[in-house]
Amino acid sequence: MSTLLESNNHTDIDNNISTMMDITVLYFASLADEAHCHEEKITVPQSTSLTGLYQQLRQKHRFSRPQSELRVAVNDYFAKWTDEINHGDSVVFITPVAGG
Repeated sequence: MSTLLESNNHTDIDNNISTMMDITVLYFASLADEAHCHEEKITVPQSTSLTGLYQQLRQKHRFSRPQSELRVAVNDYFAKWTDEINHGDSVVFITPVAGG
């Protein structure tokens, strides 16, 4: 399980243990290729937003797509980037799909 934290201070980490949440992030298409996995279980602070989560993961995996090109879903439902995420949620970042 990965942990994404913005602080490198171990005291801050110890104080925030109770305010952490475990979530699952699913990757498809180019994001799965860039992340080298299809699913990742991570621990993040409870205050993490969907925008903040994508920014952290984009930096970690060096995603080439900006947030503006993606849609997001939480627990199998399309979500707004401003929606909250909670402990146990499943988050999917969805790349554009071409059809014909």
